[in-house]
Amino acid sequence: MDLALVSGLVLAGALAHLLVALLRARPPVGGVPDLDGYLARWQELHGGYDPRGNRWVRGWLRLVHTLARPPARWGVAPDALTLFTVWLALGVALAAAAGGRWPLLGAVLLVASGLVDALDGAVAALTRRASAWGYLLDSLVDRVADLAYVAALVLLGAPLWLGIAVAAGVLLHEYARARGSNAGAGQIGAITVGERPSRVVSCAIGLVSAGVLPSMATEAATIALAVLAGLTLLGGLQLLRALRRALRPAAAPEVGDGAG
Repeated sequence: MDLALVSGLVLAGALAHLLVALLRARPPVGGVPDLDGYLARWQELHGGYDPRGNRWVRGWLRLVHTLARPPARWGVAPDALTLFTVWLALGVALAAAAGGRWPLLGAVLLVASGLVDALDGAVAALTRRASAWGYLLDSLVDRVADLAYVAALVLLGAPLWLGIAVAAGVLLHEYARARGSNAGAGQIGAITVGERPSRVVSCAIGLVSAGVLPSMATEAATIALAVLAGLTLLGGLQLLRALRRALRPAAAPEVGDGAG
């Protein structure tokens, strides 16, 4: 199928999604909490992890709170924001496939998708619309976006085998976190160098470099993907170490409880 046609369909779908989200918005009955209130709700929704103890996490949440207040006041549904990330992630891959200077637009869309991914949870916390379904949907969409980011670098010329390795590493990283949480390690487990912000930054740098120097797009994409591979490996090791410490006192799940 023609790339221009696919891009037009994605753009039309994204605009229709935004229109429906605004038409279905319902402002919250109560007011929107300030930063301290948001941090308290965030801590409650993330297994008691206190973000105030980590200045980087606290600074990131301060930015997210500022950006999330308008859609929270308008009453935009958190799930609508979650699903909109898919359109942005598809745009990243399409911009990379177009080559030339288009990867620069892909970098903008990638950063936007990372911000929107954080906004859905913030809006849910600010409006008390967090749900188990929303948590599951957010996790699934995050993995789709992660794969789209890796695909964008492969489309720019990075080796396919390296893209497959990074994609597998990212999925294993998140699977280990989820299983560790189920086993009693807490919802987060640990903050590592292989988190989604690192993926967004690494891929964004690769896209920007490819857009600025189209003749070196393959090299830029390969370096960015290699850096991401290193961060994913190191982050996975950090996570496993933290999970092992957290789970050491806990009894192993019994056979037949759904583990595996």
